[in-house]
Amino acid sequence: MPTPAGEPLPPVSPRSAPTILPFPSASDTRRASTHLAQYEQNQHARHRRSISQGDLELQDLELQDLAPSRPRPSASRAATRSGKRRPAPLHTASTPPAASSSSHAPEHAHLLRRDSSASDFESDSDDAHPMGKRNSSKSNRNSVARQSSTDSLRAQNGQASASGAMNGMVEQRRKHAGNDMQSPEHHTASLMSRSSFTLDDPVPAMRQEDDGYSTGFFEMSKKDQRNFMLLVLLYFLQGIPMGLATGSVPFLLKSVVSYSAIGVFSLAAYPYSLKLLWSPIVDAVWTPRLGRRKSWILPIQTVSGFSMIWLGSHVNKMMEQAGEKDGAGMWSFTWWWFALVFLCATQDIAVDGWALTLLSQDNLAYASTAQTVGLTAGQFLSYTVFLAFSSKDFANKWFRPADAPGDVGLMTLDGYLKFWGWGYLIVTAGLAFLKREERTKNTDGIWEVYKIMGGILKLKNIQTFIVIHLIAKIGFQANDGVTSLKLIDKGFSQEDLALTILIDFPFEVGLGYYIGKWCQTSPPMHIWCWAFVGRLFAAGFAQFVVSIFPPGGTTTWYLLLVISEHVLSTFMNTVMFVAVSAFHAKIADPVIGGTYMTLLATVSNLGGTFPRFFVLKFVDMFTVATCEPPTAPPKEGSLKGALVTQAFSCALEADKHRCRDGGGKCNITTDGYYVMNVICIIIGIVTFWGFIKPAVMRIQALPLRAWRISE
Repeated sequence: MPTPAGEPLPPVSPRSAPTILPFPSASDTRRASTHLAQYEQNQHARHRRSISQGDLELQDLELQDLAPSRPRPSASRAATRSGKRRPAPLHTASTPPAASSSSHAPEHAHLLRRDSSASDFESDSDDAHPMGKRNSSKSNRNSVARQSSTDSLRAQNGQASASGAMNGMVEQRRKHAGNDMQSPEHHTASLMSRSSFTLDDPVPAMRQEDDGYSTGFFEMSKKDQRNFMLLVLLYFLQGIPMGLATGSVPFLLKSVVSYSAIGVFSLAAYPYSLKLLWSPIVDAVWTPRLGRRKSWILPIQTVSGFSMIWLGSHVNKMMEQAGEKDGAGMWSFTWWWFALVFLCATQDIAVDGWALTLLSQDNLAYASTAQTVGLTAGQFLSYTVFLAFSSKDFANKWFRPADAPGDVGLMTLDGYLKFWGWGYLIVTAGLAFLKREERTKNTDGIWEVYKIMGGILKLKNIQTFIVIHLIAKIGFQANDGVTSLKLIDKGFSQEDLALTILIDFPFEVGLGYYIGKWCQTSPPMHIWCWAFVGRLFAAGFAQFVVSIFPPGGTTTWYLLLVISEHVLSTFMNTVMFVAVSAFHAKIADPVIGGTYMTLLATVSNLGGTFPRFFVLKFVDMFTVATCEPPTAPPKEGSLKGALVTQAFSCALEADKHRCRDGGGKCNITTDGYYVMNVICIIIGIVTFWGFIKPAVMRIQALPLRAWRISE
């Protein structure tokens, strides 16, 4: 092999003593060094562009093992300070033996040989000199004690003393990587920087039960346990006004307004279905002083608390006005509740995004469990507990002496709203002072977030998923929105309904937790499909239960039947909710988690709210009922209104009251509830087997690339 000056190297036996090699002149050496340095830099630049950053670090670590053990300290230090890469110095036979790990002639021949691989090796190894130098003294002191047979072989190639320094550098890099990559954003960036990473991989599979690993609440870290309970508390507060708006208030209105008017009030729940419109603002606008999520949660909960206190002072008068003229005042009453639900929906955007970073990656599936447990508990308290304790009959029967009955229940709507208004303010104060949010580096503006959301909506599989969400709940609308109201209309007492929901609550909360664990070990959308079929069956079973209502009133066996029907319906509903929420959490991009999760949750909520208004309207439209005048003159003082003298339609609630107060009898010949429930079930069957199930199986098998926006 010729030297850079063109002179051949004399053959030297590996076992012979070191000899003085002929070497080029100083001017030739400088020219050769300059050309070699330029060549190395060009090669290194091409090499860096052709591989990923993750592979480059690994290659640096591997090639460092091959580097000369004792680089020139001054050159390495100068290169580090200036930030510029310098070519490795040429070692000659005149170099003192202490400057190299071996003085054999083959080493000099190796160092003078300048092919492409050597260029890459020397330019990469020069980067690692500072760290290697810091560890060199310790490595040299212990080199004799730690040298293995492999080190001996490396020493023959002049690489022994570099291995100890490189082991230390590998450990240092691993430690720094572990400290810096705690957040999902950093973890995602680290994974995507590796050349082995590809978005063509399928969505990460769930852990199988036969692996012997399924994390429960008590197996979580203390930090995850505290954050899980915080999420449950925040979702619980959201469930308080939602339980009133979607549960108790419609029941309180049913005695004075028609199904159509209740359909108008159902519009109060629409903010949960429209929050996608302002979710980018919640994701992008925040102050570093409070944190990305607390910047919204703290003021929203404060305003919600004061709003509930104000609404509690005026709700009784507003409900009286809503029942006048067949619900003519329902619109103004609905708008006030719409504003309160709007605040809860805005808070939900921030909490959903916070859930992705509060819990570790291994326990991320429990975010949907926290949502299920918290929302269910809040709605249970505002629906079941409040409905039972606001009933005067329930209170007189169980809590008051028989000789001192009361005219109202133990709870009233105005007092309940005021109580939880102050509860909101107390929890907000505790959250402000006791919980510190981790810093985030996301600085996207509002327009950038809207562009991201637009990019998500352009994905074909997201469009398919949106269609699935919009049509999936049509089959259950009549059962979810009308069955309980129809039972009350048939004569099922309010306290019996509260008892039914009370018994159902432990099943719903407990099963919600175990369903979350189930979704860790099984594909969530498979579970969702099974629950879909079960929910269709529950809708048919509910219609059967309503149709056999005993003429003499509720009996024990019928109460048990209603409880069974209600448990079945809510169980299937909970399974679907937890399963689809777990799937949302797994496919969402953590960097834009708030917007991504909100988009999916919004469409899911919209699929359950927009059909309800029309279903309740159609129940009144399909109902055929006639008020028949009394056949015998009524007794004096028995009439509460004008005497009915001719037949008229009594399909609406106001007409029913007028018929009964006038001594007439409202005979229902066609019940619109039965018609609409059958229509909904048929739509559910056709859409599920014709489109929903094949589409769900297809999108669940898609790789991660299908759920990400291409850069």
